Amino acid sequence: MASTQSSLRIQGDDNLQSMIVGTVMRKIKSRTWKKQRYFKLQEDCMTIWYKSKKAGNAHSTFSVSDVEAVREGHQSEVLLSIADEFPADRCFTLVFRGRRGNLDLVAESAEEAQSWIKGMRKLIENVENMGQREKLDQWICDWFKKADKNRDGRMNFKEVQDLLKMMNVDMNEDHARRLFTMADRSRSGTLEGDEFVLFYKMLTQRDDVLRIFQQYSRDGQKLTLQDLEEFLCEEQLEGLGGQQCALELIERYEPSETAKMLNAMSIDGFLMYLVSPEGSIFNPQHRGVYQDMTQPLCHYFISSSHNTYLLEDQLRGQSSVEGYIRALKRGCRCVEVDCWDGPNGEPIVYHGHTFTSKILFKDVVTALGNYAFKISDYPVILSIENHCSLEQQRVMAQHLNHILDDKLLRSTVGSPNQYRLPSPEELRGKILVKGKKIGGLEASLNGAVEDSMTGEVSDEDEVADIDEDHPHAESIRRKGKKSKQRLSKELSECVVYCKSVHFSSFKHSRLYSKFYEISSFAESKARKYIKEAGVEFVQHNARQLSRVYPSGLRTDSSNFNPQEMWNVGCQIVALNFQTAGVEMDLNDGLFSQNGHCGYILKPEFMRICERHYEPENAHEREGYRPVSLSVQVISGQQLPKVNIKEGSIVDPLVRVEIHGVPVDQAKQETKYIDNNGFNPVWNDTLQFTIHAPELALVRFVVEDYDKTSKNDFVGQYTLPFTSIQQGYRHIHLLSKDGTTIPPSSLFVHVRITNIV
Repeated sequence: MASTQSSLRIQGDDNLQSMIVGTVMRKIKSRTWKKQRYFKLQEDCMTIWYKSKKAGNAHSTFSVSDVEAVREGHQSEVLLSIADEFPADRCFTLVFRGRRGNLDLVAESAEEAQSWIKGMRKLIENVENMGQREKLDQWICDWFKKADKNRDGRMNFKEVQDLLKMMNVDMNEDHARRLFTMADRSRSGTLEGDEFVLFYKMLTQRDDVLRIFQQYSRDGQKLTLQDLEEFLCEEQLEGLGGQQCALELIERYEPSETAKMLNAMSIDGFLMYLVSPEGSIFNPQHRGVYQDMTQPLCHYFISSSHNTYLLEDQLRGQSSVEGYIRALKRGCRCVEVDCWDGPNGEPIVYHGHTFTSKILFKDVVTALGNYAFKISDYPVILSIENHCSLEQQRVMAQHLNHILDDKLLRSTVGSPNQYRLPSPEELRGKILVKGKKIGGLEASLNGAVEDSMTGEVSDEDEVADIDEDHPHAESIRRKGKKSKQRLSKELSECVVYCKSVHFSSFKHSRLYSKFYEISSFAESKARKYIKEAGVEFVQHNARQLSRVYPSGLRTDSSNFNPQEMWNVGCQIVALNFQTAGVEMDLNDGLFSQNGHCGYILKPEFMRICERHYEPENAHEREGYRPVSLSVQVISGQQLPKVNIKEGSIVDPLVRVEIHGVPVDQAKQETKYIDNNGFNPVWNDTLQFTIHAPELALVRFVVEDYDKTSKNDFVGQYTLPFTSIQQGYRHIHLLSKDGTTIPPSSLFVHVRITNIV
């Protein structure tokens, strides 16, 4: 089992051996909250155990697989705040996946800190390099440890029964006893390591996969090269190079050397292929950048965040540089700052006129410089909402120039007479500032330089950004109409291609707008324009950038549905990244393709200004080709437990949702299965007609059915319709937070056909 592999890992590694012995470190939450905790690595090399000296037997654990990265030194706001007390060489931060907060630690010595930093990095690398089989072994090992209550390394029948409940299995006692007896080869009345693995394999036997295997196998024992080629061609619709593809799959996934020598695949190899990335519903060719990245910026959907500095709600939530780091690491390419005058001449960032905490503008810019291009090389847009005095605007410009240096876009790119927005390719590695600007871009295109040190810009665009639903909308508007904002020349010069302007009308925009101007729309205003002038909105977005942001009433940081904004080609649809839910699932789903680079090329019919495309009447567009989608939901595997009540087991159902143009919005559900989250079988087929496949997203949701109250969420997976692979496919489910929950999956059969 996995424990033998972990013991091999420990041997010869001083850092891991030191971690297993354990270390006393300080856990830091703030300048005033610094408490000693005893940390140690468990022998499975997968679990970190820690406890307080005063807590008696109470302790906590977390899995190495939950840790995304280790930051060395004062690389968090908390550790920076105590930098005068503890040197950087004793400090480090564990960064968790999803939305979980960081763990900031201070070791007793620099040597101990290095042991943990190097050891954790090695363990994270091991997890990332684990194959599918190793991950499964590890998962089995974890369950064994949970069930082995008396820690004697073996399980009696009572412990096995408890384990089945923990694993979401409701099995009658006779059947459980029969499997237990068959696995207990030593006749000891208990299951030890390999016997437990055998028990698990009998428990997880995939009859659905076996049936498909036997359907294509001539002798029922193996798939010959020809059998596998037939399966790939007829079911998976793998086109050219069928034989070569079959050979590569055998080489990659077949565990038996004998079968490999015969160019054949066993049932084990077949299952390993089906649960691999190549057997996934998501097309592996879309995992890298595959789209044309040389079109103007306005031809792309851009992953965008609203009030990026907030980790919680909009009224009292914490502002943090971590908000920027997390968003950028999720592939976000447009982040937002609200800047206000701060003490000591330093601009601060927070949600004005609220009780949210404050952070320094220069710290945000530093984080941007450090993390902007870790996930994607393509440009980042820094959207500035500026409320600062002239003096502090100059400080802002100074920080942007000094900290970002050559990452900051200061001048136009491309040919001198290029009167269109540059492409993501031309702007690789650059940070663009979006904000107000004195005058236009033409002067710099023609080589002219303005002399004035300051200028006045209308505050109208800021006022226009006040949502009509905002409680104080009228008073803000009245005040805004009278005011002009003074803008420093230095900050104005930081804005090149994203000049913020007030939106008057589509007609005004068509006649007078410049390609480098961008307008912002509150969600309710955007909906109004979609309803009244959908065609013009699409055409406007083919020429220039638009940004849509959440209503001022969303003080809980909830999100609007981004799909309706994408349907008219709005590029910068700003969401509260800190809030999990269907809206962020759609955002993650859309941007999961094209190498997670944060830019998705819009369909051709949305990129040509002269085209007449109306989302409400998708069937009237040029090149209209509807398709039929058939999804047979076959089975589920090891679904997570959602109700912590002892003995509670999920009653799962699957809902398939289509998100797209209005006529495509649809959802259908399977029946629910009583008391089986471990290996439920549905065999239900759901059918959809899709009129604009280029804009459609497909979301698979698993819920725990409850006839008396709202169903509980179990897991989901969302992907672009155009990234679907047909045939027999596994869907690897994600948590509410968007993190993986291995080995939870759905097994489906997908067919897409053109409707003539």
